[in-house]
Amino acid sequence: MAKFLKIIKDNSGATAIEYGLIAALISVAAIGALGLIGDNLSGTFNNVATNLD
Repeated sequence: MAKFLKIIKDNSGATAIEYGLIAALISVAAIGALGLIGDNLSGTFNNVATNLD
């Protein structure tokens, strides 16, 4: 019975899941931001290349 209660009180699995969810959220936000920045940066480089020609 004591082992069962010890397993119920163990929070390490919940903490790992929370860290995983936070990492996933940060990854999704970073991918979205880099996608927007990439499009803008590509346009800027195209303008510079056009003006250099």
